[in-house]
Amino acid sequence: MSTLPLRIERLALSYGGSTAVEDVSLTAEAGRVHALLGPNGAGKSSTIACAAGLRDPRSGSIRIFGLDPRTDHTRTAELAGVMLQDGGLPMSARPLAVLRHLARLYRDPADVDALAERLGITGFASRSIRRLSGGQRQRVALAAALVGRPRLVFLDEPTAGLDPQARLAVDAVVEELREEGTAIVLTTHDMADAERLADCVTVIDHGRVIAHGTVASLTGTADGAAPGRTATIVVEDGIAEEALIDLAEEGIVHVDGAVITVDCAPGVDALHRIAGVLAAHGTAVRSVGFRGKSLADVFLELTGRSLR
Repeated sequence: MSTLPLRIERLALSYGGSTAVEDVSLTAEAGRVHALLGPNGAGKSSTIACAAGLRDPRSGSIRIFGLDPRTDHTRTAELAGVMLQDGGLPMSARPLAVLRHLARLYRDPADVDALAERLGITGFASRSIRRLSGGQRQRVALAAALVGRPRLVFLDEPTAGLDPQARLAVDAVVEELREEGTAIVLTTHDMADAERLADCVTVIDHGRVIAHGTVASLTGTADGAAPGRTATIVVEDGIAEEALIDLAEEGIVHVDGAVITVDCAPGVDALHRIAGVLAAHGTAVRSVGFRGKSLADVFLELTGRSLR
């Protein structure tokens, strides 16, 4: 199909009198992973629910391969697979029975046994879904989203609760889907996952888009540019209150216990001043490390460091 797999324009959604999504626009392209990031309650899952035709938006336009997921839901359901945070799986059923039932709903389903083996489901297929761990249920939910061979896939927190081996398997599946030309919309709280997998990133907060671009453009490494760098200073025995006051005057220092994180983009003179403050207050330094700006750094800069 030549039509864009997903186009969302100025989406708005409310629950009662509370606004969950306001003026969100994004697209998903064939063979690319679009990561949708944001703090808890930012509107990520609500956006996906609307895009999949599971919620009625207050306003805005959603098209899946040019079709409306509400009025053309039968057709869009054949084109789009959905894995939600709450998988909606029948608790008393066994995994393979669920997947085989879903496979019968599609004209050209995937091989259920091969898909189950690929995601490591075969090893616990004899148990009911109620008796599975959270990570095992996640794998069944992912298989359910893929059993219809979708051209567009919504993956809402696909690696939540997975052990390292299962995460590797999910990564491999995402890469295979991309190579096959499937469009993927991924939400995750794991910034390393997004940084590694995403071709494009949209960050939303309080229901609104606050940043959009490639990982390279957001982290400042586009066109070969050097990344912004941060320094991490670990001290021996904590930091005295007087030292914290002096460090706060620098404006680029974040203190968490015995760890000081410094945005060094303005230059190394900042490190000299901080070292002087620590020395003046008799604070011994255990280690100093440097790294480039990551997507996690950008995310915290955009959304803040306070708990929600």
